[in-house]
Amino acid sequence: MCGIIAGIKKENVVHDLINCLKKLEYRGYDSAGIACFENHRIERYRSVGKVSELEKIVGSKYSNIGIAHTRWATHGMVNESNAHPHLSTRDGFSVCVIHNGIIENYKELKVLLIKQGYRFESQTDSEVLAHLLHAERKKSSSIIHALQTVREKIVGAYALVAICDKDPNTILGTKKASSLVLGVDEENKQVFLSSDPNSLSGILNQIVFLEESDIVCLEGTEFSIYNNAFNKVDRKITMLDVNNDSVSRGKYQSFMQKEIHEQPNAVAMTLENFLDENSLTAGLFGDIAKRVFGQVEQIIIIACGTSYHAGLVAKYWIEELAKIPVSVEIASEFRYRKSVIKNKTLMIGISQSGETADTLAALNLARNLGLEWIFGICNVQESTLMRICNLSFITRAGPEIGVASTKAFTTQLASLFILALTLAKTKSHISVQDERNFLTQLRHLPNAIASILHEEQNIKNWVKYFQNKQNVLFLGRGIHYPIAMEGALKLKEISYIHAEAYAAGELKHGPLALIDENMPIIAIAPNDDLVHKLKNNLEEVKARGGKLFIIADHGFELQEDTCTKIISLGDHAGFLSPILHVIPLQLLAFHVADSKGHDVDKPRNLAKSVTVE
Repeated sequence: MCGIIAGIKKENVVHDLINCLKKLEYRGYDSAGIACFENHRIERYRSVGKVSELEKIVGSKYSNIGIAHTRWATHGMVNESNAHPHLSTRDGFSVCVIHNGIIENYKELKVLLIKQGYRFESQTDSEVLAHLLHAERKKSSSIIHALQTVREKIVGAYALVAICDKDPNTILGTKKASSLVLGVDEENKQVFLSSDPNSLSGILNQIVFLEESDIVCLEGTEFSIYNNAFNKVDRKITMLDVNNDSVSRGKYQSFMQKEIHEQPNAVAMTLENFLDENSLTAGLFGDIAKRVFGQVEQIIIIACGTSYHAGLVAKYWIEELAKIPVSVEIASEFRYRKSVIKNKTLMIGISQSGETADTLAALNLARNLGLEWIFGICNVQESTLMRICNLSFITRAGPEIGVASTKAFTTQLASLFILALTLAKTKSHISVQDERNFLTQLRHLPNAIASILHEEQNIKNWVKYFQNKQNVLFLGRGIHYPIAMEGALKLKEISYIHAEAYAAGELKHGPLALIDENMPIIAIAPNDDLVHKLKNNLEEVKARGGKLFIIADHGFELQEDTCTKIISLGDHAGFLSPILHVIPLQLLAFHVADSKGHDVDKPRNLAKSVTVE
């Protein structure tokens, strides 16, 4: 979602802020802005559209202190007035803020501020913060005490960064349920704040992850951190490890295409710790994992979007292999209903970024309800998700820039399969020989993914059948139904074609009415126990003039004809089949969107990391 960057250094910081904003572009945004000190006054520059437009406006401006932001609209239209930073100027001084998140009580605060004479220029909740901080600064001896008071008055999730021209050498930041990190470079005398540590790569390599409700004060090139009780505290400094090669497109047309092709290596890296061993070890999930896995009687998986689909696949694996009942919940639904959580329940939160607001809120709710065992699966070691869980596993997909998730999804699946096997072993539901066989299959998985990527040209040949379509139906059965859901999500995310997924057995219960010659149907057809049932469903589609596009295994009995196109992936991969069958769906979505001229990496209205409800 929105991106925050702020910094102080001895030289010009404006160029650094612009470059950091560019590194935040992958998160999704619709406008950008920057504020800095010029001749002891705050000057603000904003633009709608790309950071490159803001860069033209800023030109060669010079300042050693500044704050900058990329906005993704939540409150108010996409226009310059609603873009950050927001400025409050009256009584001879100015306060300027940038903000991620949502202030839930902004309407009540706005009424009070208008009565005090403050005028609002935007439709945003964020502008309330600028005026409120200004009002409190008038009554306080310093900006930091003003911010402490503001924090007591606001309700919601936020990362907030502010400057004030009564405090000309200071940047303040605070956070609640939103990401904000401190970057430190003592050698070159510079300090930064950012919502995403990756944005600081190439500038510095030491970061501090702020705790909930911390206030951080950058003064000159020094910093101080205060906890919720306003006591000065020390926080651990962590080395920032980002490979710059990973954030370059290289030879590929887009980050998404690159990330699709990185999946063999990403999965291999994710499995590396396990495949170095000859047997599965619960301890790789945490110190208490062996005890918890032995006692657990129920599992609840919490996730959103693509991660939710990974959870649905995991339900099949865990229930069949480990014999543990699993429910999979959409985080935004779970947190707003009365849940019954039994003792000895393991809750698993899945998030690519580890900052997904609904998932974090659902896990915190579960902990408040007394649940002890919280397990996180995430691609970011330093994320909020990893810090609130007492069991965890880090996928090693590397930075994923494309908004439509690909390698993060397949590495989540690989991790969840390992988890299912480990639970099954702990519960004594798989034999030593079964364990060895599964580990052998996992060792082959990266090569199997690579072989499917060689089918890219055959998949690209299907593009012409989808370019001008308005609707597409995806079908799958059993464990491949969630893969059909993921395929539909990928296509709608980046090609803007309406796509829906159905369990193929549901055709006669409604969707069959949609079938005609203008409705392409994509079917996932592995050679599993349900393949004959699926073929019957597909024959029903053909009988009604539907055009079939089938992702199959060797041995699938339907033949190609004018109404049926088939791509065969090889021999059936058993439990690992969902990981392989999603690859062609990712490639198809990419090439259809690319053929329509869309910005594949930054689809409209979407953000990489959804840090608000």
